[in-house]
Amino acid sequence: MKIKLFLFSALTLLMSGNNLQAQTIAQGDKMLVVYYSRTGNTKEIAEQIAARTGADIFEIKTVNAYPDDYRQTTDQAKKEIAEGYRPALKRMPENLEQYKAVFVGSPCWWGTVASPVATFLSEAELSGKTVIPFMTHGGSGLGRSVSDIKSMLPNSTVVEGKAFWGNSVKTANDDVADWLKGLQND
Repeated sequence: MKIKLFLFSALTLLMSGNNLQAQTIAQGDKMLVVYYSRTGNTKEIAEQIAARTGADIFEIKTVNAYPDDYRQTTDQAKKEIAEGYRPALKRMPENLEQYKAVFVGSPCWWGTVASPVATFLSEAELSGKTVIPFMTHGGSGLGRSVSDIKSMLPNSTVVEGKAFWGNSVKTANDDVADWLKGLQND
């Protein structure tokens, strides 16, 4: 059989705190890229991932938009994260049960996923799925996002993920390709 996409190895990709068996994503298995993007950076990476993997794509949108002003948004985000606030979403992806793997993209807000992504993670049924985080950032990398996602999804397999510099997303195609190649096993 030709190359299998995303044959995840328990030794190389699974977080040691996860008590789940390694899962394989074979060619033909459905994948989804879910992302929240306020400025377009995370959207750019999400679209690159979807284009390279053939995954479906879904943008998380909040009922109430964040302020246009950067400082007002960061102040609001800091307060939401500190209080564990989960903003209402306009809608959720349909038929999540059909996907074996879900890429979850977010800007890094105060060291973790943006509040709209936390809402998605708390409301979506992702048990038994492989969750692959990716973040855009201005210097914080993945922050504590992977451990936070693992806490929110104890019945999912959460892999380490990848952080992309927000100011470099337009030229990140090779980085995205290398990262995705590292997730597969021929």
